Amino acid sequence: MAVKAEYLWTDGTAPTAKLRSKTKILAAGEQPPIWGFDGSSTNQAPGDKSDCVLRPVFVCPDPIRGGEHILVLCEVELIDGTPHPTNTRAPLRAVAEKYADQEAIFGIEQEYTFFKDGRPLGFPAGGGFPAPQGGYYCGVGSDEVFGREIVEAHMDACLEAGLHLSGINAEVMPGQWEFQIGPVAAPQVADELWVARWLLYRIAEDYGISATLDPKPVKGDWNGAGAHTNFSTKAMRENYDAIITAAESLGKKRQEHVDGYGAGIDQRLTGLHETAPWTEYSYGVSDRGASVRIPWQVEKDGKGYIEDRRPNANVDPYVVTRLLIDTCCEALAQA
Repeated sequence: MAVKAEYLWTDGTAPTAKLRSKTKILAAGEQPPIWGFDGSSTNQAPGDKSDCVLRPVFVCPDPIRGGEHILVLCEVELIDGTPHPTNTRAPLRAVAEKYADQEAIFGIEQEYTFFKDGRPLGFPAGGGFPAPQGGYYCGVGSDEVFGREIVEAHMDACLEAGLHLSGINAEVMPGQWEFQIGPVAAPQVADELWVARWLLYRIAEDYGISATLDPKPVKGDWNGAGAHTNFSTKAMRENYDAIITAAESLGKKRQEHVDGYGAGIDQRLTGLHETAPWTEYSYGVSDRGASVRIPWQVEKDGKGYIEDRRPNANVDPYVVTRLLIDTCCEALAQA
């Protein structure tokens, strides 16, 4: 029996990489091999040296085609087998291996916004704005919730693919939703998030809807879209001092993290709409206006995790997980 293998990878589009995919037909039982592609069409190579290589790193069932068909997430390599300059997974692998003994795990909250005909789903067709924010978050009813059928289909697809999907909810702006991946170690949590993003885009196709990770899809008094990243190590899951060490370490590398947390971060992290200004760093217990939130239950239990609220919806999950491991695990190793 022939197996359809959908190869997925991230391209070289700047400042935010796009997902690409193409189908390879495999024989039943055949392991997905490396495969070439035209890098000159994905902003990853010049026309006279266009060949790039896809190396499979994460395989899961394809819930859209069903049967024995699979999704194959790949790293991009040069023809000599070294990581392509746009390959952000390779640096993450190195950092994750360096601090493997700290057993870091992540949960990433991916917000996104549905668009149709150039406007967010749920915004008036003739122009203008809907009712102000307030009732849309975790709302119910056709006057407050838009796109639920796509969200449900996406949730089912992620579960059928075996991804560590831990929940969904409607967000603060009409047509805005969130799904969560985790808790999972890196790089797998980032692999699964990329696959979940691809499934979201692909399923939304069938409804004539686009899903965007724009961090500020509507200007003005509307919430932006983030990818709040929950993080812990073994030490953090055992004592509160490690929680504080991790939170304080992030403030010492504020600019490095902000620079890696997604294009347009200054548009979203304004100090309004449940954000801290991108030019400042703060952390606090139960504070959704801080850069990093320590959940109240963590303070009560004296152990747990922190939530970095700064990453944009369009963040590269390979980058945010690498930065958190590198910064926090280094500080914890020295504590």
